[in-house]
This record gives sequence, C-alpha cells and structure tokens, in this order.
Amino acid sequence: MSDSIFSRIIRREIPADIVYEDERLIAFKDISPQAPVHVLFVPKQHYSTLNDVPASEAELLGRMMLAAADYAKTQGFADRGYRLVMNCNREGGQTVFHIHLHLLAGRTMDGGFG
Repeated sequence: MSDSIFSRIIRREIPADIVYEDERLIAFKDISPQAPVHVLFVPKQHYSTLNDVPASEAELLGRMMLAAADYAKTQGFADRGYRLVMNCNREGGQTVFHIHLHLLAGRTMDGGFG
C-alpha cells in the first residue's frame, strides 16, 4: 500500500471523521470542505489515478458512486441534489494521488456541465 494520506487514514495512522466503510471502501469528511457537505469516497486498494485502474475494477468504481448516492439518501439531501467529482492528474485538479470521489452537497452547485 502507498504512503499517501488516504492510505494512512485507511491504516488508522491519521484520524478522520469516517462516515462509511465496507471491505473495499472508506468514506470520510474532507478536512478542507468546498461545500457544507464534502465527503471523500476512497477505495482501500491503492490506485494513483483513474488512469491506473484496470478494467477489471469497473465494479469498484461503480461501488464508489453507489456508496456516495446511498450516503446522500441516508443523509436526506439526495432529492435536493449533490455533485460527484473525480479529478485525474495535476491539470485535472488531483492533489492526493490515491483515487477518490468527492461528494459535494448542501448548497447550489454553480457552473454545471449539463
């Protein structure tokens, strides 16, 4: 496993406000939130970027999205709306090189793409 901050959270070496966990994923509140709700869904298996995820892990990527959607439902904001974002590499805005999905909610998201 890598020594990224997310790997260290997974190993419980760094504290985090964990809101979801299963055998393949962990989710925790972002320490620098960009919205009132900002949760990161992170696979326990390390992949530096989305480009590194093999096709055989398509189920893992789907699981990340479905876990985020389920979290939105259980927290009561799914019907109001939320945004899911995954950044890839530096120019794509990625700063931690362990793939993760951002769930953002609790305010109107401006600048949508569709």
